Amino acid sequence: MQIRVAVLGCGSWGTTVAHLAAHQTPTVLWARRPEQADEVNAERTNSTYLSGYRLHEDLRATADLEEAVSRADVVVMGVPSHSFRSVLEEAAPFVRPWVPVMSLTKGIEQGTKSRMTEIIGQVLPGHPAAVLTGPNLAKEILTGDAAAAVVATPDPVVADKLRLLFNMNLFRVYTNPDVVGCEVAGALKNVVAIAAGMADGLGAGDNTKATVITRGLAELSRLGVAMGGEFETFSGLAGMGDLIATCISPQSRNRHVGEQLGQGKTIDEVIESMNMVAEGVKTSRVVKELGEEYGLEMPIAEEVFSVCHEGATAADAYRGLLRYPTGPERSGY
Repeated sequence: MQIRVAVLGCGSWGTTVAHLAAHQTPTVLWARRPEQADEVNAERTNSTYLSGYRLHEDLRATADLEEAVSRADVVVMGVPSHSFRSVLEEAAPFVRPWVPVMSLTKGIEQGTKSRMTEIIGQVLPGHPAAVLTGPNLAKEILTGDAAAAVVATPDPVVADKLRLLFNMNLFRVYTNPDVVGCEVAGALKNVVAIAAGMADGLGAGDNTKATVITRGLAELSRLGVAMGGEFETFSGLAGMGDLIATCISPQSRNRHVGEQLGQGKTIDEVIESMNMVAEGVKTSRVVKELGEEYGLEMPIAEEVFSVCHEGATAADAYRGLLRYPTGPERSGY
């Protein structure tokens, strides 16, 4: 019997994951706006987020949430962190018992500081919760470039079933039981990508950007371990792999935010000009709070927060980073 997949969220990454799944199993994509669902069904395109890319012929879309999830054997959440809980609560009455729920969202909930799999556990207790993460730029995958990702969930049987569901020749999927590490890495790398983008906007060199990426990896490792993640995770696909892709790619929306800030635009101007969510803006606030909660130094996250929420400039942030003392590189990771 084929496994039926429902992907909730018609943004660039949700659409891309639905496109991948449709190669191997019946897949339905839920869009909040009926006109988006109609376009996917009639034209095999999503011009709002993926203009110029054609989707799999067997992918079906709907704007009816009950229709999307009521027969699904796997539910995939591809909505931003700020609407993750509300969409899942709306879908919950229609999700059959024990169906796994997998998150694509790389963020942390404002206020509660909950990871997305924690929200799944709160809204749908008893359902296996998983996360798919890694260096995955949607347009490159639709073009057919090789990429890899990791499915993180504590149950090895569920992990392997999900791996087989999404693994294919040019999209290689691995497994990792460290859900905490994978989710923290995925959320915090967006904050570091804003810092890396600011370096580009300010005209800094590759040495500067490499330093930001490397010290950013130290920060996300430090926080991830403090929250219960495994140190090895941060040198893998969910950590270093995703961090590099997000910090260097012109397709990265978080790097784009930083670049625009470095060129002198305000955060409000940058957000207003975008049609997609850059999770790092809101995550910077949560990461700052978590760093304080765990008593950790998080200089890059703190400086990004100051630019995104306190009116500092990108130049202020880089001057601020120079105020932090140096010392043993591996001290506290």
